[in-house]
Formats: sequence, C-alpha cells, structure tokens
Amino acid sequence: MSPIVLGIETSCDETAVGIVNGRNLLANVISSSVEEHVRFGGVVPEVASRAHLESMQQVINQALLDAKIKISDVDAIAVTAGPGLIGALLVGVSSASGLALALNKPLYGVNHLNAHIAVDTLDSQEEFRPSIGLLVSGGHSSILQINNLVTDVIVKGSTIDDAAGEAFDKVARIMDLGFPGGPLIDQQSKSGNRDLINFPRGLTQGNEIEKHKFDFSFSGLKTAVARYLAQTPNHKKADVAASFQEAVVDVLISKSLLACKESGIDNLVIAGGVAANSRLRELARQRCENAKVRLRIPPASLCTDNGAMVAALGSLAIAQGIGPSAIGVSADSAAGVNQIIWA
Repeated sequence: MSPIVLGIETSCDETAVGIVNGRNLLANVISSSVEEHVRFGGVVPEVASRAHLESMQQVINQALLDAKIKISDVDAIAVTAGPGLIGALLVGVSSASGLALALNKPLYGVNHLNAHIAVDTLDSQEEFRPSIGLLVSGGHSSILQINNLVTDVIVKGSTIDDAAGEAFDKVARIMDLGFPGGPLIDQQSKSGNRDLINFPRGLTQGNEIEKHKFDFSFSGLKTAVARYLAQTPNHKKADVAASFQEAVVDVLISKSLLACKESGIDNLVIAGGVAANSRLRELARQRCENAKVRLRIPPASLCTDNGAMVAALGSLAIAQGIGPSAIGVSADSAAGVNQIIWA
C-alpha cells in the first residue's frame, strides 16, 4: 500500500499543505500572504514568517478535511527544509517536527527546488525518465540534468544575477503595474505586440555563450526596458510587456533545448512559478514539438509554491528506500539542488 504523506511548504509567502497517497494527490491547500506584501513591492521576511505562524494549523486542518482523512492516517511528514527565507523555513520545519514527534511518524526534510520538479509525477503512473529540467521561479532560474529525482540531480546552468521571476517583478515595478509582476505582465502582454521591440537576450552571443552556455542573465534586459521607457514617452505598456516577456521566454527555452540536444536527453520538464506563464507554456510546446523533445509542465495550479510538491518528493524518497531525516532537521536557506533529502 502506498504511504500517505503530508507535505508542508513555507519557504516564502505561501503557507501550503499537500497530502498525497503514493503519487495520487488528495489535497492541496494554500494560504498566501501576498496581499500583505503588495504595499512594500516585495516579500517582507518578517511578515511572511508571522503569516505562516497564524495560518499553519488552519491550513493543515483544511487539507485533512479535503483529503477526507484523520491526522492519524498520515504515514509520514515531509517539509521544505531549504532553500528559502530562513525565518519562514523555520516555521515549517518546527511545525513538521512537532507533528512527526507527536504522531511517531518519519520526517523528511526536502529541497524546495527539486520538489517543484517532483510535483509533475503526481496523478501519473508513468515512470520519471531522465530529463532536462528548467526550473524558473522568483528566486531561481536553473537548467538541471535530472538522472534520478531523489538521488542524482546535476546543475548545468543557473542565473548569474536576476532570476526570471525576479526580473518580472522588477520590470513590473518600473512599469507601475504592481506586485507580483509575473501574472500582471503575462496579462498585459496578451494585447501587446511581442515582436515590436527587440530587447536583448542575455548570454546568447559571441564569447558569452561559450562561457555561459546554460547560464542566465536578466539584469541587462531589465536595464534595457527601463531605458526604452525613458526614451519612448508614448509607449504602449502592452507592447513593452509582451516584448520583454518574449525576450525572457526565448532565452529560457532556447538554452533548455540546447541542453537537451547536447546531453542526448529528449525529455524536458519545466517547473516553478514562472512555468505558469502562458507564453512560456505556448512557446515551449511549439519548439519542443519542432525539436522532437517530449515536454512536461505541471498544471499551472501546481507551478507556484505548494505543499503537494513537497509531499510528492517525500513520497518518492520513501518509494526509493531513502531513510528519514532527524526530528528537528536543520533549515538551510541557501541549499543547492544537490542536497535533495536531508539526512
């Protein structure tokens, strides 16, 4: 019988709890504090931590109700132990440790970044194949070679400055669109001309591509948008948003498909909050079809931070015979993707 795993995610501004039975999703409850951060134009760590404390018990109870189970039915607890905001992580780790101790159940501290990829295994009986992973979120933009999702993940490239989601937030702020920037720019772009402005594609030309073949840089793009806005007073926001968005997704997909080609892996998984972007999903489908690369993208509802992804990675670890973490497992705000399951 497959284990029932309860996953807790508190790495940033979502207090989230997911419950899975093996690879079947039973519940996924998210309480976001994003509205409390809007007036600051970004996430305030202390505000996020306080919101996690206030929401945790309610979110756990709702997840149990949605899954139609009792807390005693849970076989294991999984929790994001890193990376993320350290204060926010500590709320989740402390809550999960308390539950595991009280229930006498194993605890699995898991990596937030790998969990974004793991969520794609839910509600599917298909075995996870070696894949190139494009992980794109507010704090991370990475190309990964995933040989085994629980034990063997290699970083092929990452951002050297702004992550893709961070660039969306900063450009949205420059354009006075609001926060968070990703959904706002995506919506604004729908009525814009994405080919009107040829914004730069960072680390894709000359010596840069040789030195940073699979790395990303979006700070120059952000500066180019700011300069264009200053020099073009009669600009249309929709055109600027669409052209900016096209520059970002073009680079993300081009480098991911290059990684597929060079590694001989014909399977691409795109995950993380930015994977909910409609243009990224559309262009990825087009280019993967042309390149004969199999594309996997989780449903948009499972791209942003959620507890289901944490439970999914915990469940995969159990299925592969990985031992549990210690009660009171340490949180690591700067954990890399090679630290997948905490010992």
